[in-house]
Amino acid sequence: MVRSWPQCILHIDGDAFFAACEQAANPALRGKPVVIGSDRGIIAAASYEAKALGVSRGIKPWEAKKKFPQLIFLPSNYELYSSMSARMMEIIYRYTPTVEEYSIDEVFADITGLRRLHHGSYPDIAARIQVDIYEELNITVSVGVSTTKTLAKTASHWHKPAGFTMISGKDIKRFLHDVPVEHVWNIGPNTAQLLQKFGITTALQFARLPRSRVEQLLTRPGVELWRELQGESQWAVNPIPREKQQSISKIRTFRPASSDRAYVYAQLMRNVEQACFKARRINRAPKKIAVILRRQEDFKSVGAEAKLTRPSAFPLELSPVLEALFDQVYTPDVLYRATQIALIDLVDTSARQLSLFSSPGRIDVSIHRYTASDAKQSQRTKQLYQSLDRLRGKYGAPVVHHTSSLPVYQQKQVTTLSDTQSTATHLFM
Repeated sequence: MVRSWPQCILHIDGDAFFAACEQAANPALRGKPVVIGSDRGIIAAASYEAKALGVSRGIKPWEAKKKFPQLIFLPSNYELYSSMSARMMEIIYRYTPTVEEYSIDEVFADITGLRRLHHGSYPDIAARIQVDIYEELNITVSVGVSTTKTLAKTASHWHKPAGFTMISGKDIKRFLHDVPVEHVWNIGPNTAQLLQKFGITTALQFARLPRSRVEQLLTRPGVELWRELQGESQWAVNPIPREKQQSISKIRTFRPASSDRAYVYAQLMRNVEQACFKARRINRAPKKIAVILRRQEDFKSVGAEAKLTRPSAFPLELSPVLEALFDQVYTPDVLYRATQIALIDLVDTSARQLSLFSSPGRIDVSIHRYTASDAKQSQRTKQLYQSLDRLRGKYGAPVVHHTSSLPVYQQKQVTTLSDTQSTATHLFM
């Protein structure tokens, strides 16, 4: 038996996250069966309303349309999902600096020792985080509260959506009694089958095994997992990113395919805006960029890349090189179905100094002397994108775009919802 709260770890899991983001951005979709991924030929996510009809991930869109004609199909909008994820993380960071961003919609957070700071119990603090996310983002999350990461993650999946499950030290045995062993985090299908062969079908049965038996059946991680289920933390919440990203790639398939240069280039620039936003958010910038176009006829890709004289994650600075690369790979009268941008050899920009021989206003292969006017232009560009990123944070999606993206937005309605439920029209610069 462990103390009720030797430490307190939360697992926060977005409910049908991609579909929920679309419903939050477009209130007309709330309460309706929404599925995501029509642009990729698979159903990548489904709202709870769609799941209630029997829709599951992996089913072919054409099969779902035939069986459930009431479904609303949407293309993947990773720009929106990334923005909403960043805003969710910001809310959690208000309560604790010890946050592990496990995936785009999953977070571990350690709130041990913060009861006095936040004037409440651990369950109270967890509940406030859950409420803040709902009130500010209009999405629900399920929260697990316990003494270890394994117990917290198992708890968050116990009641969904908008679930709140707490497992204090004294409640561990009672909770694990009803949890199938295959539902425990880090117990995969093969391990579950192995344990089941020896009559171990619940998490409690596994937790009650003698250590020698666990060592006999499983390796060291199995012993650590066994101790986690007993309430003894083995895996600390790790706020340090696993590894600095070395590249960022964004690809978008569009329908119908097009040979129109302005439209195909607009699709590319839309990818650039998304990739650069992500790079800025993690304080990274590329030393090389690559432009790739995929043809409709044979699905083959053609691409070109360039090395920059100075790393930059600002589309306005990159646009001359991007256009030159695009012209190298674009062929008139050829139908294209997808564009891709790759930001390569990312470097840290949090303390980066401008090279004395690189132009901050132009990114090209030429080397020329750095001047005071260059420095002023670079600072203005940086301030511009800081403002644009703040707008994105406020509205949950970008509302200002590069003018070269205009042809994409001329073909569809381009409004997005702000925190206050007002409508913001997309602008172009």
